[in-house]
Amino acid sequence: MSWWGKLIGGAFGFMLGGPLGAVLGAALGHNFDRGLGQALLHDASTSEGNERIQLAFFTATFSVMGHLAKADGRVSEDEIAMARQVMARMQLPPDQRKAAIKLFNEGKRDGFPLDDILEQFRRECRARVTLIQTFLEIQIYTALADGALHPSERTLLLHVCDRLGVNRSLFEQLVAMVQAQHRYAGAGGGRRTASARGPSLKDAYAILGLSADVDDAGVKKAYRRLMSKHHPDKLVAKGLPEEMMEMAKQKTQEIRAAYDQVKAARGMR
Repeated sequence: MSWWGKLIGGAFGFMLGGPLGAVLGAALGHNFDRGLGQALLHDASTSEGNERIQLAFFTATFSVMGHLAKADGRVSEDEIAMARQVMARMQLPPDQRKAAIKLFNEGKRDGFPLDDILEQFRRECRARVTLIQTFLEIQIYTALADGALHPSERTLLLHVCDRLGVNRSLFEQLVAMVQAQHRYAGAGGGRRTASARGPSLKDAYAILGLSADVDDAGVKKAYRRLMSKHHPDKLVAKGLPEEMMEMAKQKTQEIRAAYDQVKAARGMR
């Protein structure tokens, strides 16, 4: 049974305590964290430990997304629509989409314990850098859904980075990558039509996290590293909920499209 099946079915042996459990319980109308106190970390090599990380990722992702939407002091209809678009891109099943929306609403509430949520999420991830980076990419993607990263959103995202141990230079690189991903997604993940204004070669380099002066061997190395890091099965093994694999698949398609564009421009084989 998956983490979601256990959650709905009432098998709560792997359930979170602490701030994440409290937010999840508030969203779904249950006292999942009652009597558990602070979260007790399970061995992530076990099935139960991985399910726990998946639950932590799902809960943190959508509650922090709601908090980010309120970064400028209010949540507009456009911001709600943007969050729904991101959820649609993930192709969550209807019941999980409802839960994600409820978590989003919890994140909007006054007094949302952002720092406590991020601290527990970091602990649950156990320094799984790729998983933390994926979480951050989703938050940046949501913030950029309207085409711009507003000062209040940037300030909050930098705070999130600080709490999760992500340095500023990596944050700026991720912002450039996500901006390029938006353009690739808008062009069908690189599958452009003659009438559509597709992503630029600069976007392709940004997707790969490269500058244009890198040599061909560096391009190939970056491509292989990114494809390995973002492979859906590897991300799920690290704690990405299986139901969010579609997002990872789209990311690998965008990486592949960017690589093909760079190869064509360079005449690489």
